[in-house]
Amino acid sequence: MAGSPPPWRGASAVLATMHGKERAIAPLAARFLGLDVRVAEGLDTDLFGTFSREIERAGTPLDAARAKIAAAFTIDPHARVGIASEGSFGPHPSLPFAALDRELLVLIDRETGLELVGHHATMATNFAHQVVTDAKAGLAFAMKAGFPAHGVIVIGVRDGQPASQLALFKAITTEADLLAALEQAIALTGAAHVETDMRAHRNPRRMRAIRRAMIDLVRRSRSHCPACARPGFAMTGRAHGLPCAWCASPTHLTRAEVWTCEGCGHREERPVSATSADPMHCEDCNP
Repeated sequence: MAGSPPPWRGASAVLATMHGKERAIAPLAARFLGLDVRVAEGLDTDLFGTFSREIERAGTPLDAARAKIAAAFTIDPHARVGIASEGSFGPHPSLPFAALDRELLVLIDRETGLELVGHHATMATNFAHQVVTDAKAGLAFAMKAGFPAHGVIVIGVRDGQPASQLALFKAITTEADLLAALEQAIALTGAAHVETDMRAHRNPRRMRAIRRAMIDLVRRSRSHCPACARPGFAMTGRAHGLPCAWCASPTHLTRAEVWTCEGCGHREERPVSATSADPMHCEDCNP
């Protein structure tokens, strides 16, 4: 990523976070984009959605990130650039028993109107939960998840589902705190829903994923559209149909990467290195 000069050398940027994301984002933004990043002090990003369910996220992750940036600009009206990230966790679409962390990082330059979006998806996450009726079982779950380096949250239970309105404990940093929270939740609701804390400052694995999303954003900032020169020209999909080496029928394998520009809509296909597919992937030759 060294080579081209930082596009925003010396410009100010406001980062919408209350969970320490500046540790993953600010150094890369300074080194590779030339941005002077400061946190939007006093901004409550929980208003845009919480992992612990008190507040549901409205709209998509991109909607939430944009809303955070808009709020950060009101706190720092002189900043040229706004930055925010949003994470989503759930089962892997192809491997339902594996968890997937999807991180999205958005940068908006309000002077030019440019919006860049970085992405990173990883299975290197400890996203998990368990309902327990015994404090020791909850402690065992937490230790397996990496507690105390990785945080956990304890929530009350109603009808087998987490009920944060009945009991919610987030400020858990020691084994004694955890046992006390588990015992209180179990005493109040008969069980405790214990889950990994996915907030960035309590989850080192997620902090690494956010850093990777920022690296992707830096790469996109240096990829310019061949038609309009807008930064952010990136691969947005894959075209399938790599021809079979025997009969030339299209297969389900990728034949080209699809690159698009969000500015002018320019689209191009970049062929993959392979020119044909092994017949084992062909429905005609290997039905």
